[in-house]
Amino acid sequence: MDACREIDLHCLDLRYADARLADARAVARLARSIEQCGQLVPCSVVPDAERLVVIDGYRRIAALRRLGRDTAQVQPWRCDLAQGLLNVLMQSQSRPFLALEEALLLRELTHRLQLSQREVARRTGRDVSWVQRRLQLVISMSDPLLDAVRGGRVSSWAASRILAPLARANSDHAGQLLAALQATPLSTRELQRWFEHYQSAQRSLRERLVAHPRLFIEAVAVTEQQNAAANLAAGPEGQALTELRRLEGWLRQLRRRLSGLTPPLPAPLPATCARVGAAWRGVADELRRLADDDPARDPQCGADAASAGANLARDQPPAQAVA
Repeated sequence: MDACREIDLHCLDLRYADARLADARAVARLARSIEQCGQLVPCSVVPDAERLVVIDGYRRIAALRRLGRDTAQVQPWRCDLAQGLLNVLMQSQSRPFLALEEALLLRELTHRLQLSQREVARRTGRDVSWVQRRLQLVISMSDPLLDAVRGGRVSSWAASRILAPLARANSDHAGQLLAALQATPLSTRELQRWFEHYQSAQRSLRERLVAHPRLFIEAVAVTEQQNAAANLAAGPEGQALTELRRLEGWLRQLRRRLSGLTPPLPAPLPATCARVGAAWRGVADELRRLADDDPARDPQCGADAASAGANLARDQPPAQAVA
């Protein structure tokens, strides 16, 4: 490495800026730190055709621009571009790089710089399966989705866990969902709930789900509030009755599904059925016990409140004795 230098920002080549995700809060923290203490860590650059290509330090440059600075402290590395990116990936094992950022750097190495996945794995101290898993994160992502993630309009979690799998199954639905999320964002929990309903929904319903995800989440919230109010009004007995009716429907559906199976059955299926049967026998025994203990079934315990004052129990003392 060469000694640090002060370089004008307009002289730096920022060709790998798209490999880092925007984080406004991190840039704001860096700006406050630089304003108070100066730039403590230089940006890493690699010379390439009389240009200094920034390898690491893009958030520091964003913070300097936010402060209105024109120069940055840089430290040139004595290596080529490929080795510089590999060094960044090796440093990411101890630094908080996002998985998608690593995937974008790996794409630069394998596609633009023409390194094989095995070579990248060897030179970063990783295995080939790690390189393949990271690259899978970006292979199924469209350019609009990557731009939304880079700009911070869509989280990397939503991109890798929801939108990328959806794009592999239905690219049109993924595009519609991305457009809807950029107009009306959903929280991580809301998006996870949306995706669970989407996976189990019929085709006609899926079209409405991707067109209006926010409307669906609001409808689910209203339904849950109504169900909670109904359960509260019905009490524990009403809730138990509702759950039994649901169980009855599930059992009917399961019986129809089992009728279509052909032997031999996998071993876990009868074993699970035996456990379910034992659990149901326990529920049935508890219901019989409660029915046997029901005061309404005992004529002595079901006495009417109006006649209780006229007929005193035999072991009840007279009012005078109590006085």
